[in-house]
Amino acid sequence: MASNKFKFLFGLVLLLIGTASAQLSSNFYATTCPNALSIINKAVVSAVSKEARMGASLLRLHFHDCFVNGCDASILLDDTSNFTGEKTAGPNNNSVRGYEVIDTIKSQLESSCPGVVSCADIVAVAARDSTVALSGPSWTVLLGRRDSTTASLNTANSDIPSPLLNLSGLITAFSNKGFSAKEMVALSGSHTIGQARCTVFRTRIYNETDIDSNFAKSRQANCPSTSGSGDNNLAPLDTTSPTSFDNAYFKNLQSQKGLLHSDQQLFSGGSTDSQVNAYSTNAQTFKTDFANAMVKMGNLSPLTGSNGQIRKNCRKVN
Repeated sequence: MASNKFKFLFGLVLLLIGTASAQLSSNFYATTCPNALSIINKAVVSAVSKEARMGASLLRLHFHDCFVNGCDASILLDDTSNFTGEKTAGPNNNSVRGYEVIDTIKSQLESSCPGVVSCADIVAVAARDSTVALSGPSWTVLLGRRDSTTASLNTANSDIPSPLLNLSGLITAFSNKGFSAKEMVALSGSHTIGQARCTVFRTRIYNETDIDSNFAKSRQANCPSTSGSGDNNLAPLDTTSPTSFDNAYFKNLQSQKGLLHSDQQLFSGGSTDSQVNAYSTNAQTFKTDFANAMVKMGNLSPLTGSNGQIRKNCRKVN
């Protein structure tokens, strides 16, 4: 009887240890790579100072990684002769950027502490540091993710929300990942920085009616109506302050100046109008909610412990 009780307690201790090791922590690299966060920060600040748009690109890279089977750096894997990654998926192809910045950071970290810092953690920290570099909020990034040994083109095509989605589709896409409609609106506020290609907003500026006419005309000047013409021409997602992480995005929606169809859907007479109004009048509330939602996103199905690996090169499996 006593022996069984001991086995039970010992098993419980092992279970608790296993659970603890599977948790992320803010000081994961404190002893194994104490300069990790400063190395990442310095590289991100440098990249964003050279090109402000890179801040938005690195933030988006994290989002597109986490929405496909969790935050595991699967998006960084290059295609090989017998492996197809996520880079050519519809939402990513000719669109997702920042891979070279991650490569640079990884190279510096491998020189400082080889085989210690995961690519998934680099992407998560870079997203936070990019936001801060553009005057946005900070948050504590929990660390200890491992890198995946596989990727999913199909999941990237199905799970990353399309800029053509209606409000109900947006709510569903985020709900499938555990986010409330309020958190979805907060995360959409990341469109207060960055740019979009003509191909993803062409239909809106030529065919939709819930758009400010002068705004539509100004966008049409750099985005021809003919498909294939000027597809990659860029326009700021936030026409007011495209390189400052503020709440102007929500004010633009109130004026029917959302660039993407999915943007304007947040303020279109539906259930999220009140949240847009709230964020447009209180920038601090938006930033606080955004930071909290980013922590939650960074915790989407991370690989930990013996699951996954620490890639030496973020573009390929060891």
